[in-house]
Amino acid sequence: MTKGEEVQMHVANELGETTSVHWHGLEVEGTADGGPHQVIAAGETWNPTFTVNQPAATLWFHPHVIGTTAIQVYYGLAGLLLIEDENSKSLGLPDDYGINDIPLVLQDRSFNQDGSFLYVTNMMDGAFGDYILVNGAIAPYLEVGQVKMRFRVVNGANARNFYLELADRSTFYQIASDGGLLEAPVLTESLFISPGERAEIIIDFSKYKEGDVVELISDNVLVMTFRIGGASEDNTVVPERLAEIEKLDERLAIGTKTIELDGMGHMVTLNGRKFDMHRIDDKVTLGDIEIWEITTTGAMMMGSPGHPFHIHGTQFQILSRDGQEPAANEQGWKDTVFVRANETVRIIVRFNYEGVFMYHCHILEHEEAGMMGQLEVVNPFVK
Repeated sequence: MTKGEEVQMHVANELGETTSVHWHGLEVEGTADGGPHQVIAAGETWNPTFTVNQPAATLWFHPHVIGTTAIQVYYGLAGLLLIEDENSKSLGLPDDYGINDIPLVLQDRSFNQDGSFLYVTNMMDGAFGDYILVNGAIAPYLEVGQVKMRFRVVNGANARNFYLELADRSTFYQIASDGGLLEAPVLTESLFISPGERAEIIIDFSKYKEGDVVELISDNVLVMTFRIGGASEDNTVVPERLAEIEKLDERLAIGTKTIELDGMGHMVTLNGRKFDMHRIDDKVTLGDIEIWEITTTGAMMMGSPGHPFHIHGTQFQILSRDGQEPAANEQGWKDTVFVRANETVRIIVRFNYEGVFMYHCHILEHEEAGMMGQLEVVNPFVK
């Protein structure tokens, strides 16, 4: 998709059961969001229309129906949604899709002896598979030239966090977070990414020689392998400035709200309550800016590292983690943020579209067990 483009989607449900398609990270009206209010019955087609009005970004899509989201994602319903704009195309970044601009959709799966998927949830932390998959393959390899390569990383797992690094501890650049390009590249040796989050990184393979093998690992487990080929011409760059990000002004916030994520397994709540499809938990006026303080209690977490928290239909900015400035790679637009046990994350968010939207833990089994609320954004001038 391109910023400014009017898009018509046609989603045909041939599953034999109800589903939906949520455009994760897309800023749209509630009726086009694809949450549990836009269920597509078996044999039916959903035809939302919207105008793309946000910067270039790596987004994704997946079902969001009550009761079957986790298992439908696990069995394959997820995919990429890419937005481009004039700025992203003008920077000289690697942007030849499939050549030097490659998606890496990270998931984990277990298998039956016949090779079919085995969905098992441990009741507490969600579904963790025995194998890490990249774009549906176990420990794949990619042949790369001695050039800069851009990777669009999506954590599409039900519950697993990934701690990505190159096995030789080489550095790479992160250039984008969930909602688009950062203001400047961030040089790093590692990338933490929780369920629902995205990041774009650039690895410069020019320092390797033909025949070298470079491994991408997570917690010392092989994710994939890069096989280095011959020298190639490379006219791409990693510019010092990537984008101008409008900083939301705390002074314009109309108030502060607390979101408390609590529990594990089926004993999860959001602000002490389980999700109710027929209850609006919060009403917001269109255009309002709010500060949300998201906390994760340690009670009942039994060593679980925390919860990834996602808001539909908008992008937000992280103000602080336990009072400290967020890391440089978290200072861009976000729609999902990982909140560690006993941590408070302050975000600032503006609601630009009308409708009913979900906010929830993105461990899919926690979402289904009730760690989700819904807010309604209302236009005071429309009756």
